[in-house]
Amino acid sequence: MDDANEATLLDARTRYYRANGFDEDGGDSRSWVRVALGPLPLYFPNSDARRRAVRYHDVHHVLTGYGTDWAGEAEIGAWEVASGCRDHLAAWHLNLSVMWVGLFVAPRRTWRAF
Repeated sequence: MDDANEATLLDARTRYYRANGFDEDGGDSRSWVRVALGPLPLYFPNSDARRRAVRYHDVHHVLTGYGTDWAGEAEIGAWEVASGCRDHLAAWHLNLSVMWVGLFVAPRRTWRAF
């Protein structure tokens, strides 16, 4: 295998951050998280528990190819719930919440990801 084909998961995650307009650290250093609900911005604290869960969550986006729009987040949420969030309580909360949204926004895609 030549060097061009030897991208690491870290490289792939960095490309994912850039492609989606995220900070170089994926927003890990931010105190607050901004989520757009149409034209309405919603803010919530970027807690340590959320940071811990999102590190895995972002890698899962890279591995599955699910997008970062509402339907894609519902898919990854369903996939992570089905895969088991173990002791990541923040992941359970965030994934079940977005999965619920996905049942209205993209029900087939959400169910298929589960």
